[in-house]
Amino acid sequence: MDLILRGEEEERLRDGWGGMHGIGWIDGAGRGIALKKIKVNNPLQPEDLFSRRCVWVNGPIIIGAGPSGLAVGACLKEQGVPFVILERSDCIASLWQKRTYDRLKLHLPKQFCQLPKLPFPEDYPEYPSKKQFIDYLESYAKNFDTNPRFNQSVQSARYDETCGLWRVRTAGSGAEVEYIGRWLVVATGENAERVVPELEGLGQFGGDVTHVCDYISGRVYQGKRVLVVGCGNSGMEVCLDLCDHNAFPSMVVRDSVREVYAGKS
Repeated sequence: MDLILRGEEEERLRDGWGGMHGIGWIDGAGRGIALKKIKVNNPLQPEDLFSRRCVWVNGPIIIGAGPSGLAVGACLKEQGVPFVILERSDCIASLWQKRTYDRLKLHLPKQFCQLPKLPFPEDYPEYPSKKQFIDYLESYAKNFDTNPRFNQSVQSARYDETCGLWRVRTAGSGAEVEYIGRWLVVATGENAERVVPELEGLGQFGGDVTHVCDYISGRVYQGKRVLVVGCGNSGMEVCLDLCDHNAFPSMVVRDSVREVYAGKS
């Protein structure tokens, strides 16, 4: 038997921020947590000026090149406001491109998921596929010339009370860079790194244990018995995918589940 785990976010950054000092939080289907720690009121030290390359941003610093980060960039572009988008991966919407299963589609009708200024193509179905959504985001980024800076993993964000500026330190490509500007937008989405619950006996389990972010397709589970932990959108879809590939899934649910049948919602 194999075990597939479904987890929620490890940590949220928005708690307690409240938009102070020019910071904004954007919810969306972004990559997840880009910052592990936020340092505030840390005064500028002279040695910091020489320890890394500094880049002045004459506009907002946006963390995350997922749907939310791209949308913020597009709206700023339309208003002629300069900005920079920092993305720790090597592509836009890395959650969608690298950590989702093959059969994934949008869970809401497309009119509720399209980004500002550019609707989905008319020939897209009501629930676009994973590939269609990625293609749409790629087209969106190109259309608005958002130019994210890839492989820029944000290590810290500090608000310097002395100069009234945000200092965002990144690491990537073998060098540290510090971006300095008046405004900070965190567009990393709600879901962070995989979370594996502490289950008694899990360490002694003899089969494979897989988190849903590493699940691609039910093909490798054909003919196997699989236990799925969790019944959210991903848990339900994984179970269906396993059935479609002639596996034998069972599901463990913490609470009672309300069943709503097609046409009855």
